[in-house]
Amino acid sequence: MSEHTAPVVSAASVPAASASVPVSVRGRWAGIALRTVQVALALFFAFASALPKLVAHASAAETFDDMGWGSAGMYAIGVLELAGAIGLLVPVLQSAAATGLSALMVGAFVVQIMVFDGQYAVTPLLLMVPLVLIARARREHNADLLRLVRRRG
Repeated sequence: MSEHTAPVVSAASVPAASASVPVSVRGRWAGIALRTVQVALALFFAFASALPKLVAHASAAETFDDMGWGSAGMYAIGVLELAGAIGLLVPVLQSAAATGLSALMVGAFVVQIMVFDGQYAVTPLLLMVPLVLIARARREHNADLLRLVRRRG
């Protein structure tokens, strides 16, 4: 080969890092979108869902009285929702919080069907979709959480 000709480069010899540049940009934007959804859900669960229960707003109290759960059930669900909202913002707790809130939404769905004739049953289902995506996408944090728990125990 002369000094004026360029060597032929095959696709197999191209480093993987240079081939994945568009993927990393796409991954970065996906990470930003996922984080935005997490913050939006955390704000929803903290302010629109947990807060009315924790301050015993009349609409929340009436709903829990209709279910027969009273104020104890209302406060318990409010605390769980607030804990889940905070957990969505803490990196090591994100997957666990999304899983816990998903479980809570399964319960909310069942209550909507059984007690309230399914009037708002679609709402917990709609909230479960991004929660399950967050739980799946952030699952690598579960190993970190398990290490922390084992170290403390």
